[in-house]
Amino acid sequence: MGLLEGRTGLVFGLANDRSIAWHIARNLIAQGAVCGFVHFPGEKMERRVRKTLEAGGVSNAWLHPCDAGRDEDLQAVFEAAGRHFDKLDFLVHSIAHADREYLREGSFTETPRQIFAEALDISVYTLIGMSRMARPMMPPGSSILALTYYGSEKVVPGYNVMGVAKAALECTTRYLAAELGAHGIRVNTISAGPVRTLSAMAVGGIDDMFEWVERKSPLRRNVDADEVGRTAVYLVSHLSAGVTGENIFVDCGYNLIGL
Repeated sequence: MGLLEGRTGLVFGLANDRSIAWHIARNLIAQGAVCGFVHFPGEKMERRVRKTLEAGGVSNAWLHPCDAGRDEDLQAVFEAAGRHFDKLDFLVHSIAHADREYLREGSFTETPRQIFAEALDISVYTLIGMSRMARPMMPPGSSILALTYYGSEKVVPGYNVMGVAKAALECTTRYLAAELGAHGIRVNTISAGPVRTLSAMAVGGIDDMFEWVERKSPLRRNVDADEVGRTAVYLVSHLSAGVTGENIFVDCGYNLIGL
């Protein structure tokens, strides 16, 4: 039996086979979990998600569209999930958004109010909304997991408003962990090193980041997205039953280097 036999949950943020959400889901499924997938609305996106799942050997998966910036869309997702699944043992939040025009070095002070608010709404508030709606379906021992990045703690040129959003996401995780712990629900984040996803490639200077991490991290390489997926298995499984409100770095040790 796998570590996650009998466990069911939702994965937000799958876009294609490069998505960290896919690497997480693939590892959860390999350990026996049943995953439902929530994707951005549109036939093109649905086809892309189905193609990714089918290529990965996942057939007949539950899919639902959602614009996470709309409360009515989130509500529709959890109402539909409640009709399809008996319970939710885990929730994976792997979504973030910021206008790429402001994800380049030297543009942070130019960030407009609306761009800032939108980044915080999609990248942070959605975790609160999802947690609130998922809680009635989550039994004790359930796990909520979100994805963050080191730009929340240190200045990463070009990461800009997303760094602020990720810092808020990590703080939000701690407050959720404190409140949902009374219901036996754990909430944690994984801080993954740079991975070549669609969203990462929008960050200015991303190629320099990959090169620098390979040169300076203790393991002298960039992280494999599959390693992030395996850490997610730990955080969703009973192996991490005493862990909540934590941020786990999966970045080949880069975060501990000063110079």
